[in-house]
Amino acid sequence: MTKLKKIVIKTDGPGLYEFTDDLKTWVDGDGILHLFVTHTSASLLVQENFDPEVKIDLNNFFQRLVPLSSDPSMSYLTHRYEGEDDMPAHIKASLGQVSLAIPVMKGELALGSWQGIYLFEHRKAPKIREVVAKLQSDI
Repeated sequence: MTKLKKIVIKTDGPGLYEFTDDLKTWVDGDGILHLFVTHTSASLLVQENFDPEVKIDLNNFFQRLVPLSSDPSMSYLTHRYEGEDDMPAHIKASLGQVSLAIPVMKGELALGSWQGIYLFEHRKAPKIREVVAKLQSDI
């Protein structure tokens, strides 16, 4: 059996937005959950969801790794049409993942104790992001 769902995530700037709970009540049976983010300036990841400092540190690391295009170290960038955070957001997204595959066992996501599923927003302005979820199960 195959199920499809579109998950809408409202962001208010760079950071990690957990949406694990949106999936927990939706999955069933045994199978694979496929997730795909339909944007080029955001990414997906499975990460710790216990200590909020992990999210802060990851976001800060990516900000240092790929600063805004207005930073002198980024003067080589040519794609600047949509603001100083646009091309850096594309670079950050390319370092991450646009899709994930997560096993589902007996109707539960096969995640570790402290793992959650996140959208990683890389743009400064609020955005409405979409993640397509496809559950392929053996029900």
